[in-house]
Amino acid sequence: MNIVETEHLILRTFSLQDADFILRLVNEPSWIANIGDHEVANLPEARDYIRNGPLAMYAEYGFSLCMVELKVGRVPIGVCGIVKRDSLPDPDLGFALLPEFWGKGHAYEAAFAILEFGRAQLGIARILAISLPHNTRSIKLLERLGFGFVRMFRADDKPPELRLYMQDL
Repeated sequence: MNIVETEHLILRTFSLQDADFILRLVNEPSWIANIGDHEVANLPEARDYIRNGPLAMYAEYGFSLCMVELKVGRVPIGVCGIVKRDSLPDPDLGFALLPEFWGKGHAYEAAFAILEFGRAQLGIARILAISLPHNTRSIKLLERLGFGFVRMFRADDKPPELRLYMQDL
């Protein structure tokens, strides 16, 4: 099901058929360095990741990470969406693209559309975002989207220390 369409992108709910893409994305060195190792090593584990992550969150909250595809050719390029973490009081914005699609404006286009969807369709008044301090690309994108830095924090009081951002929608 399509959640949001932009000029260049389609953001849709995941299906178990997306397992090959997820397997590739979560094993990208940039994902592991900036988001973490989710220990998804094969297609069955990728299907479990989709089932227990985005699909379960969507069923519980009505929002989740979405698959981001180029409109032309329906090429999957990444994920973007609103997630709810136990360690944060409000939903937060999450995004990641395959490296070959960086620097083309796709992350901004997807995130901007998801934020508008969260405000207009879901009634979210405040949204958070987190980033590792060294992830300058994500930090620049969050600032461009209008997020303000709040403080450093540790999710569940565990390392690493993260930068917490907030935006009122």
